[in-house]
Amino acid sequence: MARNRFFSLWIALVLVIVYLMQVFIFGFTEMFYLTSEALSMPWQFLTAIFLHGGLAHLVYNLFALILFGLILESLIGSKKFLIMYLLAGIFANLISFMFYPSSLGASGAIMAIIGCLAALRPMMTVWAFSLPMPMFVLAIIWVVGSVMGVFGLGDPTTGHIAHLSGIVVGLLYGLYLRFKKKKQESNSSGVLFKRKIDLPEGYMRAWENYHLK
Repeated sequence: MARNRFFSLWIALVLVIVYLMQVFIFGFTEMFYLTSEALSMPWQFLTAIFLHGGLAHLVYNLFALILFGLILESLIGSKKFLIMYLLAGIFANLISFMFYPSSLGASGAIMAIIGCLAALRPMMTVWAFSLPMPMFVLAIIWVVGSVMGVFGLGDPTTGHIAHLSGIVVGLLYGLYLRFKKKKQESNSSGVLFKRKIDLPEGYMRAWENYHLK
């Protein structure tokens, strides 16, 4: 089993440190959030993942990151978790760039965690909105909320398109991992079965000679 390096907690710590830098360093946010000039400043597609628009925004994302991130990281391993988190965040920013004049936040990457968990552990019970519910139901609720937001039925300051982009990446990656695991288990079963019947000829001859004496 892959070693759990608790990247979820390390990322959470980085988010807190970066937010403090946003608060105390004048112009810090403006240097690294996603803008319409991102094609000439491509680092913004990455750096915007670590910025937040306020304390409430940060706390909400930290809660989801630590709660769901630790669960997912224990399932798929720290390396895969980190790669998915960063790629999903960058992809969400690439999509956001086409629809918003500016954006920032880790929500796209965190929604990928939700999508991946929904694919890998759809019936896992989680507590949300003061109710226990399966993980896939929670993911559906977030998707519906984001779709409504895209059509102007939610908070206009929230990057709903980024949320949808992230959850799609996580869902697809989770389905890929699930399919890959099933295929490996199927191949392992086939190998075990083959080993049971495909014995070396010398062993078979020795067994025959022993029992035909």
